[in-house]
Amino acid sequence: MRTCDVAIIGAGSAGLSARREVAQKTDNYVVIDDGPLGTTCARVGCMPSKVLIQAADDFARRRHFDELGIRGSEGLTLDSKQTMRHVRKLRDRFVGGVMKSLEEWRETHLLRGRARFVDGNTLEVDGETIRAGRVVIATGSRPVIPKAWEAHSEYFLDSDNIFEQETLPARLGVVGLGVIGLELGQALHKLDVDITAYTLDKRFGGLTDPVLQDYAAGFFADQFPVVFKGVDRLEPTGSGIVIHAGDHATEVDRLLLAMGRRPNVDDLGLENIGVELDSKGMPPFERDTLRIPGTSVFIAGDVTGDHPVLHEAADEGRIVGYNAVQEEDHCFRRRQGLTITFSAPNIAIVGRSHDRLVRDGVDFETGSVSYEGQGRAIVMLENNGLLHVYGDRQNGRLLGAEIMAPRGEHMAHLLSWSLASGLTARQALAMPFYHPVVEEGLRTALRDLAGKVEGERAPLELMRCEDPPIGG
Repeated sequence: MRTCDVAIIGAGSAGLSARREVAQKTDNYVVIDDGPLGTTCARVGCMPSKVLIQAADDFARRRHFDELGIRGSEGLTLDSKQTMRHVRKLRDRFVGGVMKSLEEWRETHLLRGRARFVDGNTLEVDGETIRAGRVVIATGSRPVIPKAWEAHSEYFLDSDNIFEQETLPARLGVVGLGVIGLELGQALHKLDVDITAYTLDKRFGGLTDPVLQDYAAGFFADQFPVVFKGVDRLEPTGSGIVIHAGDHATEVDRLLLAMGRRPNVDDLGLENIGVELDSKGMPPFERDTLRIPGTSVFIAGDVTGDHPVLHEAADEGRIVGYNAVQEEDHCFRRRQGLTITFSAPNIAIVGRSHDRLVRDGVDFETGSVSYEGQGRAIVMLENNGLLHVYGDRQNGRLLGAEIMAPRGEHMAHLLSWSLASGLTARQALAMPFYHPVVEEGLRTALRDLAGKVEGERAPLELMRCEDPPIGG
């Protein structure tokens, strides 16, 4: 039997962050992983998808060349084999960076195998028994594939295998228009793939604000067909597969499944750790410490199903790694909520979403701006989108925002920092806004919010000398 202070199951973003914290206190630890190394982000997520999106955006820009007086765009063609080789080349570079970070401890602390709980402190890994004082579950997630569809898997693409394709299909169905489906679906559309998308609702990229949902639905439906129905059945034809959704039937070559991700807890033996599991096989856990109550087990990263984005997974890894080597658990204040979909325009949710504010019964007001008439957006020929910023109706304190705007990724960061600093709309307006930049649209939305909040009618936007410093 092998004994250690901490056993970490999973060498993804959360697991690696946990290892760094654990290694500061003890060298008696083990990291267990039976899958491909390199993290979901670098291998199949954040990074390769952005390479594909960049290629798509560059190729699609040719449609504006004649308007700009740049002739010859009709001669530009796409070599999709080279495009995908480029994606994999940069993907391998990013994965290589992760692999290099493993070098100093891989031979001594990494155990390749499938871990299964015997009890809350004992693991079996391919016949070897490991006794650990604390255990961290950081096993990540995988794409959802409905069981009823598994017989047709040869037609399926998902975020785990799409970047391995040598070429792109001529016709592609996309099921689900959340972050993954929208990013990849729109990028492939720009690369001249014939896209038909299927979604049950208007939560494009996670949007919850009804006004933005309607705007997004109209915008993306103008780019490629969007069927607002669930898929009833699939019918292989030999040359492709027919997607049946209500009275709508379309034949495609391949089907991109983007219906979310499922926590990797199968055959992990969680039933043996001494807690009751929910209907999905998941244990309860404390949100501020990430401990599974009554056990020596912690859980972090995409496997929790809460915030499947890299910075959240890394933060959770730090929390569980820190707590796994302490006498007592410590609570940690989480960062301001921030999610970004790298569609064009970008879609982002900052702080509390519209849906969350409504569910929480918050008395809030909305500041709005359209990017269809925004100066810099017009210059870039990217003048589409809406931005809504939410503030407390009584004092104007910023609460959240939903964004669909060009360069929205940057405004989302500005807003998340403003929320984290506890700024009001008026205080945010006192910050500098250069001209001409897309951030001026954000200023318009903040002005709209400030004008609607009681006591902040038409604010001067400059702080008086006697006012306390912002953030002070």
